[in-house]
Amino acid sequence: MGSPLHLREMTLADCDRVAEIRVRGWQSAYAGMIPQSYLDGLDATEEAPRHRARFEQPTKGMVNLVAEWDGEVVGWACHGPYRDGEVRTEDAELYAIYVHPDRIARGVGGALLRESTLRCAAAGHPRMLLWVLKENKRARRFYEHAGFTPDGTEEPFDVDGVAIPEVRYVRALDAPR
Repeated sequence: MGSPLHLREMTLADCDRVAEIRVRGWQSAYAGMIPQSYLDGLDATEEAPRHRARFEQPTKGMVNLVAEWDGEVVGWACHGPYRDGEVRTEDAELYAIYVHPDRIARGVGGALLRESTLRCAAAGHPRMLLWVLKENKRARRFYEHAGFTPDGTEEPFDVDGVAIPEVRYVRALDAPR
């Protein structure tokens, strides 16, 4: 019997669900790390138009993937060229990966991450980089289990006037076989 999990490229019709997954993911994963007032103010109906706009005017090389579980979209990942300021590099970057909180620890995130790394390797990117909240121990373990390691680079990003530290992780990508 096959797995109920199916990965595919995101479509415009997925934007509302992806926005919901991202908002619920932030609210669940970042509680206690990001100001609660900011998390409480997140709204998927406000986020969905931004996803549609990015989908309709994509950045060159950006790929959005969704994971369906028995026909329902339960996860989303986005990757593309690494951004060093405004400059795109040879490396790849995992821009985002979120799983609906009801499907955490069921292999959805791992499947999305594997697919993203495989696609980036096939596209010829030598490495994949990503940013993760320094305090997000669960996510850091997830990435470390997948072969990513912190490279020593840290940067804060501002959320409602609060500097939230992030650390950069990196993994060499094998050439496709």
